[in-house]
Amino acid sequence: MSTLAKIIVFVLLSQTLSYAQESEGQNVTVKIVNLNSNAGHLFISLFNTEASFLNKGYKSTISSIENNSCEITFKDVPKGIYAISFFHDENENKKMDTNFLGIPKEDYGCSNNARGFMGPPKWEDAKFEIKNQSITQTITL
Repeated sequence: MSTLAKIIVFVLLSQTLSYAQESEGQNVTVKIVNLNSNAGHLFISLFNTEASFLNKGYKSTISSIENNSCEITFKDVPKGIYAISFFHDENENKKMDTNFLGIPKEDYGCSNNARGFMGPPKWEDAKFEIKNQSITQTITL
């Protein structure tokens, strides 16, 4: 009888642990449209703090471009405040090229289509909230 009880407890614990490992996060789909060309790749980052914005992303990816656009999905993102930024590495040197004044020579953008004035976009303009459902951010150049 004690062996049967142990088996039942083991089965119940295994089921509980498997449910605990299921993701509770949401998906963030990023659509980027109207790029200058299909050359190169896009470097896309999802940021979860103002301090990390435009520096080190919470989640990042590199995507190819088709028909002057791309679509990627960050999976299992917890509830919270986030922002997205990307740059188009058209010449594939793995950095955003700028002119002598520091103005980007390659396409770039942020969530909410935030644009900077005399500098990079601000966290306040680019941030969005993830609550209980997946979202899509479309960035149009």
